[in-house]
Amino acid sequence: QVQLVESGGGLVQPGGSLRLSCAASGIIFRIAAMGWYRQAPGKQRELVAAITSGGSTNYADSVKGRFTISRDNAKNTVYLQMNNLKPEDTAVYYCNAEGPTWYGGPRSHYWGQGTQVTVSS
Repeated sequence: QVQLVESGGGLVQPGGSLRLSCAASGIIFRIAAMGWYRQAPGKQRELVAAITSGGSTNYADSVKGRFTISRDNAKNTVYLQMNNLKPEDTAVYYCNAEGPTWYGGPRSHYWGQGTQVTVSS
């Protein structure tokens, strides 16, 4: 089955940096679209950043210029580099994959278990 395992979350002071990683298995990673979402307490889950199989990216306005999404197809891993973190970035961050589990198969969405990011002094 498809597994997405996130890591890299934690507690950081405002202005600090973190790098999240999401290791994927069970999916044809190189043709999957990958994304990072976040959900803060009492709020809806929102898209933070996404990257297509071709490497095109898009970002939420609130993180543009601070966050960078990237992927390493050789490692089946997607990253989210987060710089100049703010308290409002505090949330559980989820990795999302959209793709097939075999070549020519149907595309589906899959979610990781989430990793907590807390920005506080």
